Amino acid sequence: MSLAKTTRAVSIRRLDGAAVTARDDALAVEEPLEIRVGGRSVAVVMRTPGHDRELAAGFLATEGIVRRREDVLDIVYCAMGPAAHAAGDAARENILDVLLAPGVVVDWARLTRNVFTSSSCGLCSKASIEAVRAQFPPLGESFSPRRAVLAALPEKLRAAQAAFAATGGLHASGLFDAAGTLEVAREDVGRHNALDKIIGQALLAGRLPLAGRLVLMSGRVSFEIMQKALVAGIPCVAAISAPTSAAVEFARASGQTLVGFLRSERMNVYAGTLAG
Repeated sequence: MSLAKTTRAVSIRRLDGAAVTARDDALAVEEPLEIRVGGRSVAVVMRTPGHDRELAAGFLATEGIVRRREDVLDIVYCAMGPAAHAAGDAARENILDVLLAPGVVVDWARLTRNVFTSSSCGLCSKASIEAVRAQFPPLGESFSPRRAVLAALPEKLRAAQAAFAATGGLHASGLFDAAGTLEVAREDVGRHNALDKIIGQALLAGRLPLAGRLVLMSGRVSFEIMQKALVAGIPCVAAISAPTSAAVEFARASGQTLVGFLRSERMNVYAGTLAG
């Protein structure tokens, strides 16, 4: 992902004791992305530009709209109306339309409710959790990652975080195989967006479900993160930060392994088991 798209320089004043200096500071870019399905707007997400098609595909996959590569005919940028056209490329690059294959049925009412519910801090009610579990059943096979593999993941993900290194203001999600090899890394201002980009990349490549894989999150793990991982068939989620209580409950009920506060050899195992 190009740093030109993900970072932006702004003029600031640096205060250090009595000293005041003028300088430029690199910030993480945050812009809205409108996701449409067949021309109909379904969501606006605040994201860091880059890998937008993956983000849209991953978002629709985790909302249960698409399940496989064949469900998506195309994902195109568009700008509708004179105001958008007058704004030029900037407006065009913030609207994506997903064209679904014939036969893919969209439950518009359910999609609208889910997007509205999960747009703030994630789903949390008992009814919502049961609804998700009914649509995406628990994993059939257990997966116990090796402790030594998990311990090495944070350093590998940090090496792939170019935009974070420049700004200090982006989350990251990394997909690893069972041996700890980094397969895909994505950065975004939103934790869930970074994971959606990884899931969308896998969907568009025809690689779902992601059995035998591990995901490392740079921030905390919420119920929504675990739900997205389950949709993608990811059996293990690790995080450098903490999980929420709902995330732990969901992981245990779904047969997922959940590890938090991963700092080299130190880690907390909240669900599942480790090997070695």
